[in-house]
Amino acid sequence: MASLVPLLLLLVPIISCLPVASCKSHVGFKLTLTHVDAGASYTKLQLLTRAVARSKARVAALQAVAAAAPVTDPIAAARVLVRASHGEYLIDLAIGTPPLNYTAIMDTGSDLVWTQCAPCLLCADQPTPYFQPAQSATYRLLPCRSARCGQLPYPACFQKVCVYQYYYGDYASTAGVLANETFTFGAAAAESSSSNLTSAVRVPNVSFGCGNINAGELANSSGMVGFGRGPLSLVSQLGPSRFSYCLTSYLSPTPSRLYFGAFANLNSTNTSSGSPVQSTPFVVNPALPNMYYLSLKGISLGTTRLQIDPLVFAINDDGTGGVIIDSGTSITYLQQDAYEAVRNELVSIVPLPPKNDTEIGLDTCLLDGLYLGVRLMAC
Repeated sequence: MASLVPLLLLLVPIISCLPVASCKSHVGFKLTLTHVDAGASYTKLQLLTRAVARSKARVAALQAVAAAAPVTDPIAAARVLVRASHGEYLIDLAIGTPPLNYTAIMDTGSDLVWTQCAPCLLCADQPTPYFQPAQSATYRLLPCRSARCGQLPYPACFQKVCVYQYYYGDYASTAGVLANETFTFGAAAAESSSSNLTSAVRVPNVSFGCGNINAGELANSSGMVGFGRGPLSLVSQLGPSRFSYCLTSYLSPTPSRLYFGAFANLNSTNTSSGSPVQSTPFVVNPALPNMYYLSLKGISLGTTRLQIDPLVFAINDDGTGGVIIDSGTSITYLQQDAYEAVRNELVSIVPLPPKNDTEIGLDTCLLDGLYLGVRLMAC
């Protein structure tokens, strides 16, 4: 069995742009991504410790998803569909007519868009009032035989209305009705003219979960927005389209950005280096088709290509293995052999003695901020 170990990557602004390409986007919008710990007055040590803890839980959860992927029982599969509710970044949007503002967790590892709704039989704490369908002129319940209902991993029916259950492991869950509603997103622009700016873009008939029974931690938000590759994700519903996000360090007060449609393109340069933006295609893991997998071939430090077998990064026949980009982790996790190669090379070239940093939960500290960890995660 392989195992994964964490590697804290400090070059987040360089490697964290995630474009999803398509062909027919005519409008777009841009949003600010807010880190879940922003404005909480944590010290840098506390921010790092909290990020490490969330990332460990997230990786363990995603590994549970991979391990359960071959399960044929639809109920069991639905219960482990997403095993982590803690996200790293929040986005602002508005739901309904008239539009009411909400903050939600952005999650590239899941698909469903949902918020907590009144009447709320069981709900988690959130910073805004629960969404009230009766007060929106554009709210429409979806019938059991609708196409969107059939796209749920475990669709169900109650009084001819489509109902859903989404489980986020031991940490959170949501259950309610599937409905269509008008969503409003931030600053928008027509692709044909960069100067044709409007204050917002309204998108009708977005299918979302209106949760009446919810549990877990929502990180000071009011729900989740799935950016995965499945049919119910926001990306799929607004497509064919594309999106990209560029993340600043979670230790920095500078906000991150998300670009959708016309704003998301590769026809620019990296502003930090002046070099052209580079891209690589995603690959599909048939066992987990909603995840963003990359074809990683190797790792270099400086000009030194490390001796790592490329098969370490390959997707296995049973759906395990592979490398994904995930918005819910701050730390890059590597298979054991790859991790040891990176760690050993760093220790050999950095002229400082490494030390353990058990307070944060990682085992090697270099240069007062470059951390490597060997907390093994069964895969």
